[in-house]
Order: sequence, then structure tokens, then C-alpha cells
Amino acid sequence: MRRPISIEPDIEALVMPENLRIAQLVADERKKCETTGRDFEYFGFAFGQSPFPVPSPIIQALSEEAAKGHYSSTQGIAELREAMAGFYGRHLAIAVDPDDIILGSGTKDVLHTIFRSLRGDVVIPSPSWIGYAPQLTMLGKRFHKLHLDPADGYRLNPLKLDLYLRGLAANQHLLVLNNPHNPTGVVYTRSELETLTEVFRRHGTLVIADEIYALTTYDIGQFTSMASVYPEGTFVTNGLSKDRSAGGYRLGACILPADPSGKLRDTFIKVAATANTNVSTPIQHAAVTAYRPNSEIEEYFKITRNIHRIMGEFMSGEVRKIDGIQTTDPAGGFYFYADFNERAEELRIHGVENSNQLGRSMLESPFRIATVTSDAVMLDANDFGARFAFVDYDGQAAYEDYRKHVPSREEEDSFVQRNAPRLVEGVNVLQRYMHEMSRGPELRRTA
Repeated sequence: MRRPISIEPDIEALVMPENLRIAQLVADERKKCETTGRDFEYFGFAFGQSPFPVPSPIIQALSEEAAKGHYSSTQGIAELREAMAGFYGRHLAIAVDPDDIILGSGTKDVLHTIFRSLRGDVVIPSPSWIGYAPQLTMLGKRFHKLHLDPADGYRLNPLKLDLYLRGLAANQHLLVLNNPHNPTGVVYTRSELETLTEVFRRHGTLVIADEIYALTTYDIGQFTSMASVYPEGTFVTNGLSKDRSAGGYRLGACILPADPSGKLRDTFIKVAATANTNVSTPIQHAAVTAYRPNSEIEEYFKITRNIHRIMGEFMSGEVRKIDGIQTTDPAGGFYFYADFNERAEELRIHGVENSNQLGRSMLESPFRIATVTSDAVMLDANDFGARFAFVDYDGQAAYEDYRKHVPSREEEDSFVQRNAPRLVEGVNVLQRYMHEMSRGPELRRTA
């Protein structure tokens, strides 16, 4: 008899990331509908992928660089790192030495290298992006959840942060600061970051500044990189996936804190060389175009961030109109956070005992509303909340529509209605779901 193949216990304990699991479920169901001709739909608020096409200069560059099949620099080719340094100077107002940039196969890879390389526990503000905790669990690294209070606008409160950090051991530790924030869409002001920096310096806290959504900040002039106020203690991560809609290219970067000894850089290169040799060589060469000054890409940034703003303001406002649901007002990215706690007792009457069950209940027939809830965004089980992504529309069509006619403020609702019918209908279905929750008998569930 053949013996079963054993899996390491820590890996066996991992679960598929909830956004990817639900995204695959929705994609599979839509494919079946296309094949069978059925008129049936999920409302996809779970997966956060930019809906826009990759800018054409980057596509053209990739086609021209496709023949570069050789190995390349583990740290990243010098031409690309120089282009990145110029890009961060122009867009984020931070002075970057190209030698302080380390590339990875997407920001997940970069974060994994940081978590793996630096000693100390990790502090994660909650609710959070779904990817931090699973990586730390896989690495067997201790982490702590720091609750973000809605009374503070889901921002780190410096007084509460100071008290929290006092409770940690005095040795080195790290805090993840995602700005703009996934899932709330919160963007920190320079003044807020400067005040937080005083706390970080007091406790010797290192910061992993996940700024992957930086250039999607709706009022880009209001964005401040953490590296500009805390350069000696900040690791900045960024990449192509969100602002240039190139998640599949899998190119991420880390800007290291200034380190005259070169030990940090040598350590990161050593880890990267051991794990994956180098980031795809054609992608690196194509990305030079993505980071160099380019008028078409600059226009792309302006148009896409404004469409994100239009969609986010409309969607968060419409969901907030539903009785008992509070939402954040996103100022960047393409998510907002919805708090269902005012309706918690009604939900429990219908057998929805916790936030995970809320997600499953909305996903089931007849409503088919796909969101990300509870454990996935590091909420407590009794905290009824969900992350809503507002990207389920034809980005190419919306982009072309916007270019033909930039909508006035009065025309923005019509722009959403015209270009994002699934998002609009999804809100209507959520309204019906919450109405059913108020009626008493348990929801009828069909296959």
C-alpha cells in the first residue's frame, strides 16, 4: 500500500488567501455562465485587482525585451534601479540611492524577504491587508494585532500607539504601515506621520511602509512617503501592480533605510539570490520604461486615480445609505471598509454568529455577494465588518469614456451607472440582503 505523502504541519495549517479563493470561485462561475449561456452572476467585491489595461508603452517595451532570456542581477539591473530612484524622487519626493533598492517578484516576495531577514516581532494594525499574517505564520514569526479604532478614523493614534509599544519587549520590533490603507482607503497626512515618527523613534520601532497604493491617492499632492519623515527606520515597499495595473508582471521593490555599512543590502541580496536568483529579466528591462518619465503614463496615472475616486465615493456612499452599515471614505486605492455591527443582533437571529459567517452568508444564494471578512482582514470574530473592492467593471471602456468626456461632479454618478453596472447592482442586492436580515425568519438558501 502506498504511504500518504506528509506535509509539514505549519504548511498544512495554512489556508488559501480568502481574496484569491473567492476570486477564483467568481471567475469559475462566470466562465460556466459564458459556456452554458446561463444568466447568473456573483457580485465581485472581494478581489482587489486594477481593472485598467497595462499602459501601452510598458506593453511595447515588454515585447521588445522578450528575447532577454539570460540571468540578471539579483539586486536588480542598474538601469532599472536608477529609473526607480528618479521615479520616487519625482512622485514621492524622496531622495533614493539606486544602491538602496532591492527588487523582488512582486511586493509579496519583497515583504517575505523583509520578514525573513529582520529580527523581532511584527505589529500589524487591524483591519489589515490579508497577506501579512499568513506570511508571518508560514515563517513561524510572532506578530501582534493592534486594533484601529473607528473613533480615530481607523488611523494609528499616537498616544494609544505609544502605550501599546511600551507593552512590547524592548528588543527590535517592526510595525507595518500600509498607506493608503487596505482595507479602509485611509491616507495619512504628513503631520500625522511626523507625530507617529516621534513615537517610533522613542521605541526604536522599525517601519515597513507598504506604499503599493501611493500613486492611487486621489489628491496625490496630499500623499507623504514614510521614508521622507523617518528615513533611518523605514523600509518602503512598492511595485507595478496597482498604479500601473501590472499585477501579473510580478515586480516589486524595497527601498532600504540608509546603511553606510552595506550590511542590510548584502543581507537582502543574499536572501534573494538563495530564494529566486533574479526577477524575470525581460520584466526588469521592460520596467525601465514604466519608471522613466513618460507623458502617456503620467496621463494614465491622472485618469485612473480619478476614476478610482469616482467609483469609491459613489460606492462607499451608496453602501452607507443602507440602514445600520457604516463605511469609510476612501482617499486612495480601491477599497473601503464597511462596519455591520449596528445590525449584529439581527444577523445573529439569522444564524450569522460571527464575521466569517457574515461573509459566507452574503456569498450564498440568492444574493451571491463576494466580500472579504473577519479572519482574512484580522478582525476579531465578533467584529462584523467587510472589505469592499470597487473594481468589478470594464476598465478599458471606463478609461476611454473618461478620455472622451471628463465628467463634472454632477455627472459622476451617471459615469458610474454607465460604466460599472455590476457594482451598482451589487449595492442593490446588498440592500435586499440587509432587508431580509430585518424580517425575522432565517434566509432561504438555495443551491
